[in-house]
Amino acid sequence: MMFRGKEVLVWSVNNYLGMANHPEVRKADADAAAKYGLSQPMGARMMSGNSNLHEKLEEELSSFVSKEDTILVNFGYQGMASAIDALVDRKDVIVYDSESHACILDGVRMHQGKRFVYAHNEIDKLEIMLQRATKIIGETDGGILVITEGVFGMGGDTGKLPEIVALKKKYDFRLFVDDAHGIGTMGETGAGTGEHYGVQDDIDIYFGTFAKAFASIGGFISSTENVVDYLRYNMRSQIFAKSLPMPLVVGNLKRLELFRNDTSFKDDLWKIADALQAGLKAEGFNLGETDSQVTPVILRGGPFEAANVVTDLRENYAIFCSLVTYPVVPKDVILLRLIPTAVHTLEDVDYTVGVFKKIKAKLERGEYDKEKVVFA
Repeated sequence: MMFRGKEVLVWSVNNYLGMANHPEVRKADADAAAKYGLSQPMGARMMSGNSNLHEKLEEELSSFVSKEDTILVNFGYQGMASAIDALVDRKDVIVYDSESHACILDGVRMHQGKRFVYAHNEIDKLEIMLQRATKIIGETDGGILVITEGVFGMGGDTGKLPEIVALKKKYDFRLFVDDAHGIGTMGETGAGTGEHYGVQDDIDIYFGTFAKAFASIGGFISSTENVVDYLRYNMRSQIFAKSLPMPLVVGNLKRLELFRNDTSFKDDLWKIADALQAGLKAEGFNLGETDSQVTPVILRGGPFEAANVVTDLRENYAIFCSLVTYPVVPKDVILLRLIPTAVHTLEDVDYTVGVFKKIKAKLERGEYDKEKVVFA
């Protein structure tokens, strides 16, 4: 991309399948905008905001993720928070992973009943919380909702879905999975992390976004017909909001059609992700626990060193990537998150690994340990 007049190699865009600039996608978006404009439909889904194409997209998504029914949401963040609010009441208990996305945390904060958090991906801690939750619902006659992610977007590790599903044999709960980073990228057909682990049928409520692999806007929630019908008439963020605009609906149908019928998009993503991760590991980089395409590079250093590292990468090596520093991570940790896509090249990978090797050497020599930002 062009960044302030300078061309840079970007590893910071969730355009996993390369849909953002695909010619068929761009044409579908443009044609739909020309036909409908951005205003249609004028109204909420329950009033005048429904269309055959909205319903078709929901049907196609239900088929893709192997669920009975689907509801579209205008924004993934808002939709996830609002769905949590709608699904539980004060009698119910929420149990959620400690590294859940902010949209989950905001949804949980609206809950008027009990909520328990378990240490990230620690199944024994989850079971302890399920025991506590079970005791509470025995008194309230409520239910338990367990919330986790398919792929955790910061660390790249997947949720332990098989282990969580196995706990259903001992405890009565519904499982809600936010698969924003898994839809389109994980599983044999790209249907997500549940498909990847063979437990899609055991996910009670499945959330996917259009903002990543689809390179669009909005999202969807898939479940049984009765759960989705309930959400249609109880999700305040959708009942009282204008419907998803027609160009987005048409464009998302085209995106879904493309990667459902052609797995080469996902294959190309994984060719780049595998090469990038293998190259970095060969140079001794710590990639944490990632088992997805998300590639965190963990270095040691403080906030000033972190600022100098990313500035040097951008200004002197023309590499643009995301920086995560204190207080999101400990004070002595620098986390650079790389997002591979199907439209990166192996040459991009080789160049980036080579540059990261130089950056690491500079960091270890103390060249970034100063308050003044490093420039050429």
